[in-house]
Amino acid sequence: MTKQELRLLFKQKRIELSPDELEKKSEMICNSLFSKFQLTFKTLSLFLPIERQKEINTYIILEKGISLDAKIALPKTSPDSAQLKHILYESQAQLSLNAYGIPEPKDGIVIKPIQFDFVIVPLLAIDKFGYRIGYGKGYYDRFLKKCAPNCIFIGLHLFEEFSEIDDLNKYDIPLNYCITPTQIIHFDN
Repeated sequence: MTKQELRLLFKQKRIELSPDELEKKSEMICNSLFSKFQLTFKTLSLFLPIERQKEINTYIILEKGISLDAKIALPKTSPDSAQLKHILYESQAQLSLNAYGIPEPKDGIVIKPIQFDFVIVPLLAIDKFGYRIGYGKGYYDRFLKKCAPNCIFIGLHLFEEFSEIDDLNKYDIPLNYCITPTQIIHFDN
């Protein structure tokens, strides 16, 4: 299927999730993240959920990461340049919703891409090689290219299925891991 077809399919699958299902899947994925990866004192890029898109509840990761002394930075979109800037999370007061419904920091300390140990990456669909489909703006592919070679890219997927993506291109960046509610998949990239 094409990226656009997969976007529509997985957006529909999310719509069909009940609030309880979404919360249960979110908790399972977040628990797996902390059981697999040592995040204490690490620097982590974390997206916050677009609630109207029924994205995974990553506030669970934010709260637990802070309790483990992880430095967590949140992306801020720059629509003019289609780039992500990351700002260190310090308090809820920093956040406001952007035009896409994404909670973003208004201001704060900027963390450079090269400083991250882990990047938690949003996705709608993913294939068996770790290539993901987002919303199609390319923000994350541009950002991931700037990260250190040893930075670990982890996708969080609400569903167990892996898709065939017909229209991958040279700008697509594969992930190192994907966490679903029941498994952690490592890709040899």
